[in-house]
Amino acid sequence: MVGKVCISIVDTSRPSSCCGTEVSIGRHPSGGRYRAGLAWWQAVARRPIDLKAPKHVSADTSPLLRVKSYDQPSVFQPANLLREGRRQLGRAEVDVPAVCLLDPDGDIVRHLTDTGRAVRHPGWACYHTELWTFDLDGTEVGVIGCAVGASFAVLIAEQLFVSGCELLVSVTSSGMITPLAEAPYFIIIDRALRDEGTSHHYLPPGDWAAAPQRLLDRLDGRIDGLDQGVVTGSTWTTDAPYRETEQAIADARSWGIAAVEMEAAALYAFAAAQQRDVMCFAHVTNTMATDGDDFEKGDAGGAHDALELVSAVVGALR
Repeated sequence: MVGKVCISIVDTSRPSSCCGTEVSIGRHPSGGRYRAGLAWWQAVARRPIDLKAPKHVSADTSPLLRVKSYDQPSVFQPANLLREGRRQLGRAEVDVPAVCLLDPDGDIVRHLTDTGRAVRHPGWACYHTELWTFDLDGTEVGVIGCAVGASFAVLIAEQLFVSGCELLVSVTSSGMITPLAEAPYFIIIDRALRDEGTSHHYLPPGDWAAAPQRLLDRLDGRIDGLDQGVVTGSTWTTDAPYRETEQAIADARSWGIAAVEMEAAALYAFAAAQQRDVMCFAHVTNTMATDGDDFEKGDAGGAHDALELVSAVVGALR
């Protein structure tokens, strides 16, 4: 039985017993390697994969919607990754702030660092990001910039919540689908269309991922009167921003979707599966660059207005 699969191409200058190039595909229990010719390996790789589909999913559906063991824990755990990161990077084990913010565009982080308001967190051992901390009207907040897209956002969310985070807020730039106000404005995302991949690893197939209802209830009427308008609506979460076709946009509009973004559905699916407090906001700033003077977020790249929003959200939810 093969205990570990590791593929390595051996020296092609040596004669092979099979096809000129050999591939190591595992170890025999005695310690010797199984070996096979490259042609054999390629033939195996081309065979159809027999993935058993759940009863409610067609057998010809994408593997993305099949063979998901939602009730089983992951072998790869975020706490273990961070443990190894601390060891390799020489970081102390220090909790992150209870309130954390995802800033996919990076404008908030740039504003805070440029004005000297933020400092690096001493214990954050993620290999891919920097965590900054700052004071927001008396609350310490951690912020990570430029984690764009569903899989990246959830990777960071997983790591934050095992490091002491209790509330995660995401404020992401988004494109207008159905006008709800004059841009720029914010949307409290009450649900997001699951047109990305990550959410399907956390929840069974379905159209929408919804915000935690108790958080929505606590926000109701509590974040009015900001400099930029705030409305509630649904969004379309996509993995492919440059595949926002006319037909896809028309479909989204017919479903009552207000804006398109890249993280919310996955973050809400993670929140539902892991019972975490996550609240997502879309900052509607553009019409997908179909006209000039697009992507205008406001002063300091929209950072002032975004921080005003986050302060109101923290006040309502904490």
